Amino acid sequence: MAEVQAPISGNDYDRVAIITGADSGIGRASAAALAARGFDIGLTYRGDEKGARETAEEVAAHGRRAAVRQHDLTDPVAASAVVDELADELGGVGVLVNNAGTGSATHLLDMDFDEWRSVLSVDLDGAFLCAQRAARRMRDRGAGGRIINITSVHEEFPRVGSGPYCAAKGGLKMLARTLALELSRYGITVNTIAPGEIATPMTGQDDEPPRPGSRPGYPIDRPGDAREVAAAVAFLADPSASYITGASLFVDGGLTQMGPQAAPLLDSPDWRQG
Repeated sequence: MAEVQAPISGNDYDRVAIITGADSGIGRASAAALAARGFDIGLTYRGDEKGARETAEEVAAHGRRAAVRQHDLTDPVAASAVVDELADELGGVGVLVNNAGTGSATHLLDMDFDEWRSVLSVDLDGAFLCAQRAARRMRDRGAGGRIINITSVHEEFPRVGSGPYCAAKGGLKMLARTLALELSRYGITVNTIAPGEIATPMTGQDDEPPRPGSRPGYPIDRPGDAREVAAAVAFLADPSASYITGASLFVDGGLTQMGPQAAPLLDSPDWRQG
């Protein structure tokens, strides 16, 4: 009888993680969490070089190497080359965290095509191209790997005024699931993490500590902390998560459970305005 070859477990992948948009918030917290677990970190930023350097200092405080690159995903083809640059500098890539993102606040009927395309370019096109470059290197290395896409609860649930953002995050979810099928043969897992409201600069909270009781409409009545999302990133990046792929992990304090429960309590149509 022919010997049956065991599937690639992905336990020997490079201890290098590339994290896009790591100058603050979830990206910075994820860099620190993975550095604490023995990863060297390649990190990118769009405009906040000071924030990126501060993230690199946090990585160095854990005794790991950090490499920093500027990365503007409004030109996703050019920007995705940074994945290869960082991998070359650090000696490989075993984990990619697609975290960089942007949004909008315009109703779809008032939105011009350039605004629509700008959000899709950063949140979906850029993530695809970065994942493609990282996955090719993981495949060629032959030791497996991890791709983790930071989406949002809006990968599943819509929001007025956030049409392109919701479309991109929903697309990123399905991209991850398709990649999970196609990359499984190489021992590469692909998953999404879908945060709810997290206290970060992106939500206008400047990495503030979440205040209990401040969000009475959430089952856990506060915003999340970026470190709580980073803990989920670290879990999915770990070899022990090798049997999880094509999944979406919601880190939202139960927010997405509240539709039927909360909707009858609305006494104003103001939600239609976004």
